[in-house]
Amino acid sequence: MVSGMGTLFYGSRADPIHIEERALAHLKVVIATKLRRQESFTLSWRHSNGDVGGRSTIWLHPSIPLRFTFDESEPPQLNPKWIEALAQSASSTGGITLVDEVIDAPVD
Repeated sequence: MVSGMGTLFYGSRADPIHIEERALAHLKVVIATKLRRQESFTLSWRHSNGDVGGRSTIWLHPSIPLRFTFDESEPPQLNPKWIEALAQSASSTGGITLVDEVIDAPVD
């Protein structure tokens, strides 16, 4: 199932950050957990198709305003394995890197 684009508004940035909605819902859980603990960290992602190529990184800090917006009115069902993978990267020296969703392979 393909979802829409979510938007992350960070600090006084004039340009919002667009991230696929399902991925942003999972990031929101990890980011909120880290910020609730008063932890600062980086968030890195590859630019989406249609944007200028490359990647970006921002520094997330509990004192900087942050807002998530979603096109869909209902949140997606969250994948605990993906949240765990994102949380592990959040605890690394490189900060959170938006990785592809972790999906268990079907067992034959």
